Amino acid sequence: RRRLRFNDLICSSSVHADSGAALPLVFRPPAFLPIAAPLVVASLLPQSSVKPALFWQFLLQSYCAGFNHANRNSSTEQDKKASLKQLLLIAGTASYTSCAGALPQIFINRLGIRSPAVQTFFRSLFPIPLSAALAFFSVFTIRSEESETGIQVFDRNGNPVGISKAAAEKAVRETALSRAALFGTTAAVPNLLVLLLKRTRLFQRNSLLAAPFWHISVALVLGLMVPVSFSLFPQLGTIKREMLEEELQDRAAGGRLFYHRGL
Repeated sequence: RRRLRFNDLICSSSVHADSGAALPLVFRPPAFLPIAAPLVVASLLPQSSVKPALFWQFLLQSYCAGFNHANRNSSTEQDKKASLKQLLLIAGTASYTSCAGALPQIFINRLGIRSPAVQTFFRSLFPIPLSAALAFFSVFTIRSEESETGIQVFDRNGNPVGISKAAAEKAVRETALSRAALFGTTAAVPNLLVLLLKRTRLFQRNSLLAAPFWHISVALVLGLMVPVSFSLFPQLGTIKREMLEEELQDRAAGGRLFYHRGL
């Protein structure tokens, strides 16, 4: 029975919840951590110039954009293949978030900042809200088409009852918040922890300890936060009757309807 359950979990994480099509291997939930971890570590590292900062940010943001698109709610899409509009949206979002993600290094280089305190702010503190905001923006933008067209909603028996834009907005907002919590926490905990530990005698005597400790803590926090982020809101979301469109409120048996949130 345990083996059957394990196989069911593998199968459910390998196919799309709406279309039933197999997800690309690199965009399946189990592949997120091993692929994203080295990209997150590299993108948060202090760089010597703008070009490497842009390079690592582009790799990270491109992967996140592809993951967000592959795991969207596609219940109302006629053609399951990405349209030209979606491809442009993915490319534009990846490019914009890559440039925005490199802002700390851009500020340091372009403004010629030499003050250790200001450099600490841009390299350790500014990336925290920036990482959370960019993660939120990526999901919100990549899946904006869902809010425009709506997503399929179901009754308690799993029967489709209509298309709801209100449910789509709720699904996208919840996913964006969960992704912001993932990347914001991953940037916050290691950076703040290292700043505090640098004041201790151990790290003052052995300054070389800071770098490996930071690398390990980033990977560890990301690994702990991935399951927390993915389960922060239920995959089978619910929406109350009063939040639905008028034409769907009468079909909300039990006062609510259900929808696939996406990931």
